[in-house]
Amino acid sequence: MRGWKPAPHVLLLLPAFIVLAAVVVVPLLLSLYSSFTPFRLTRPDTIYTFIGFRNYVRLLTDMDFWVAFGRTVLLLTFALNLEMLLGLGLALLVEKATRGQRILRTIMMFPMMFSPVLVGFQFKFMFNDNIGVVNNALQSLGLTDIAIPWLIDGQLAFISILIAEIWSSTAVFAIFILAGLMAMPREPLEAAKVDGCTSWQSFRYVTWPFIMPFAYIAMTIRSLDIARAYDIVKIMTDGGPAGRTEILWTMIARTAYSDARMGLANAMAYIAILLSILFTALFFRQLAKARQQIGAEW
Repeated sequence: MRGWKPAPHVLLLLPAFIVLAAVVVVPLLLSLYSSFTPFRLTRPDTIYTFIGFRNYVRLLTDMDFWVAFGRTVLLLTFALNLEMLLGLGLALLVEKATRGQRILRTIMMFPMMFSPVLVGFQFKFMFNDNIGVVNNALQSLGLTDIAIPWLIDGQLAFISILIAEIWSSTAVFAIFILAGLMAMPREPLEAAKVDGCTSWQSFRYVTWPFIMPFAYIAMTIRSLDIARAYDIVKIMTDGGPAGRTEILWTMIARTAYSDARMGLANAMAYIAILLSILFTALFFRQLAKARQQIGAEW
């Protein structure tokens, strides 16, 4: 090592690489290794027992895990589609505004400024069956005579979580789509209007293909967020009632800390990571297609 003299840029980047390895790479490798062991927090010595793919094989036949997996995919599917539709509507409305557009953009971003924990507490209070503002409003309007058990009924609890997710993150789609609308040249729209196209035809064949890449970028970001959703579900229902709102990361947390089965939980986590990678690759593929289409048409 005496004759080895690293380049200056290597020396400058070395502290960053050391910190990155300490806080990211080493814990990641340790968690990957522990997924091949029966590691329990109550028995630290079990981390030295290598059992191969036994945890992963066990998960393949674990119905509770696959139900939570399917529920996560269901939440992701509904949330992404509804957020995209609502975000598209918001972006179109803000883009058409002639006055106060900056104020509207700022207001539109407000939900993103709240932490998921705060959003969870907020909606947990709103959907409370006794003192929640949702039931009070419905009863005051005469739409129902009894308190609706939003967070006690399994299906209603899932809908409540979906509403909280949509409220907190629709702005992501709105901001990206609005950026696409503001970057879009006006000549094609004017040409479509001259050719006699209706407003719907102009949107369908001119505006929508141009803003699709922006929508796919938002989908990629939100798919990663929802695939690892935890805070809102943990605060609002904690996976209940009776596991009806259990998703992957609440199940992983319960397995790791409540049941102390850290090895099995890490195996679940790596399967969840594969889900995130799958959706990310899918959206990037669609993004590349949308860019090629724009390049060919514009």
